[in-house]
Amino acid sequence: MQNLCVHCFGIVVSVLRCLCTMVVPMNEKQPTMVTSAVHEHAQVPQQGGSRPLSVSARLGRLQFHNSGKFRVLQLTDIQSGPKLDKDTITLISACIDAAKPDLAVFSGNQIAGYDTAYSATFRKRRWSVSWNRMKRQNADRFDADLEHTRELVRSEIGQFVQPLIDRGIPWAVTYGNHDFQCGLDNAEMDAIYREFPGCLNPESTAASLGHPRIQPASGLPDQRIYPCEPGTFALPVTDVERNHTVLGLVLLDSGDYAHLGGYGEPSERGLAFLRTVPRLIDARAMVFQHLPLPQYYDLLRQVPPTKDHAVEGYRAFSGRYYVIDEGKTLPGSYLGEGVSCPDHDCGQFELMRSGSGYFALSAGHDHRNGFVGTLDGILLAASPTCGFGSYGTAPARRAARLFEFDIRHPEAPRTQLLEFGELAGKPSSRKAYTYALNSTAASPGETMDLLRKPGLISRVVKRLRKPRGE
Repeated sequence: MQNLCVHCFGIVVSVLRCLCTMVVPMNEKQPTMVTSAVHEHAQVPQQGGSRPLSVSARLGRLQFHNSGKFRVLQLTDIQSGPKLDKDTITLISACIDAAKPDLAVFSGNQIAGYDTAYSATFRKRRWSVSWNRMKRQNADRFDADLEHTRELVRSEIGQFVQPLIDRGIPWAVTYGNHDFQCGLDNAEMDAIYREFPGCLNPESTAASLGHPRIQPASGLPDQRIYPCEPGTFALPVTDVERNHTVLGLVLLDSGDYAHLGGYGEPSERGLAFLRTVPRLIDARAMVFQHLPLPQYYDLLRQVPPTKDHAVEGYRAFSGRYYVIDEGKTLPGSYLGEGVSCPDHDCGQFELMRSGSGYFALSAGHDHRNGFVGTLDGILLAASPTCGFGSYGTAPARRAARLFEFDIRHPEAPRTQLLEFGELAGKPSSRKAYTYALNSTAASPGETMDLLRKPGLISRVVKRLRKPRGE
């Protein structure tokens, strides 16, 4: 019986080998140029000299793979002081290993600027009179305190980007409403981020629309980057043959606080940049930013306050109560707090919708919200915190969000929350500041599994088609 099984398996392998040499998928060219590109960039080093986990890092730019896929991992609201909780690092590492993303995006509030470690340079608002007075009256002392803050911020950044550096994953950063509160402005933090390998944030001084730059230290020497201002820039993603741009990824600084209260909005320059990006890259784009838009409430259903799991809206929406609208959102979506959007609608959603230049937006900020829906043809995603240093869901539910793009329909990405409990098991600490979720998902979790393992036949085919020496 054993000899018969071995003989049968040998026949299967022989048949598959013939199929692999004969069959070329429709719409896919023979990868002559791609193979040379792979060989050219296959040795892009990561720390330790081993092979990058990111396929795009091996190829030298953000692009789709021969598999027809491209992946982005969104990490939001780490929101920690200088000493990160080790569970935060565990979650980041586990998500990278499971998803093997081409790119990681930090979508704001990496730095908890209000942490007591930054008390000497704490800046509650950008226009704070007391902060500016302290800076003028005690210049020497304040300069020394700022230098200390820089070192603390540098140390913190080093901790949460190290898992990416170790695995050769390029990454990009935008800002939230707490990062600047440590006393450093976005331009200075941008410069600190660029000290670390893999960072794609471009130098935006004298940025000019239509003049892309490169960031060699990112590990993507061929990647074009369109700069606007710190935390706001665009990254084109090309097809396998590098013949054209398939889609764009835009990181947008969505602002912090408004003078009249509540949260702010993107700068006029940032909004003007959004209008221009689709024309610059000749493709539609997806936006990653920190603050959600008021239109997120359109994915919710207003209910009486006595309704089970009802959540009160935030500021301009206060006095009204909401639950997830299951008819507009994906299974597994949940609502744990009111959507903390700006009071004022700056017109960003209309800009994205009316010009037909955008197909998706993903935001963070609300640590206990995890839902996805489509409004007027634009996918809107809310992502929960991936950090253990501030409030959020139960530790096992803290997560990063994975987006997978398919070359056949790149403007309809699939998405999944990668939760700590599923990937890493039980958290090492019970100190995480938690609330019970007000909303319970209709299903026990995301119904989509982007981390599914291929079957035996798929693994054999992949092995046989793999170029020698790769």
